[in-house]
Amino acid sequence: QVQLVESGGGLVQAGGSLRVSCTASGITFSSYAMGWFRQAPGKERMFVAGLTRSGDNTHYAISVKGRFSISRDNAKNTVYLQMNSLIPEDTAVYYCAAALRSSSGSWWDDMYEYDYWGQGTQVTVSP
Repeated sequence: QVQLVESGGGLVQAGGSLRVSCTASGITFSSYAMGWFRQAPGKERMFVAGLTRSGDNTHYAISVKGRFSISRDNAKNTVYLQMNSLIPEDTAVYYCAAALRSSSGSWWDDMYEYDYWGQGTQVTVSP
């Protein structure tokens, strides 16, 4: 049974930092490209960041570039999203996702390219 379990969400003031994690089980984690998406109330789920299987290439949405950083530890089956300089507009449920496909190409922001999803973790940024 495949599981992606996010953790580390919470409430933080604007300008603060938070790190969310996603631990996978039931898959060969190192074979999957990983992504983070977020969904704010009443809005579509949007791509935030993506990372290749080896962790050597990253992709970011323009809105978070320079503030967020995605990384992975294949020995721990875990992907991280370090979020700095948080703003209220970052408030959302954050989801991790796993994609068993070639990392090449410009598909990262297409949620339908991902095979497995976590349940999400709430991040709230207060003004």
